[in-house]
Amino acid sequence: MGEKKGIKVKTFTTEVKIFQTMKELDALDDQVNRFIIENKVKKVASVSDTATTDNTGATIGLIRVLTYEA
Repeated sequence: MGEKKGIKVKTFTTEVKIFQTMKELDALDDQVNRFIIENKVKKVASVSDTATTDNTGATIGLIRVLTYEA
């Protein structure tokens, strides 16, 4: 039997530390790009980012969701 094809979703997360945001975003980009290459993703339907916050409202993390066709 062949592999099932269809829309799939993959979630990535990273902690955000003050003064290190660009480094963390670059690492998150690398992680997502590596996933796309290693899984031979042919078509990306969407990519979205959402910030997570602590009880003071400060951004402490980032969730990136990749929706793709497999």
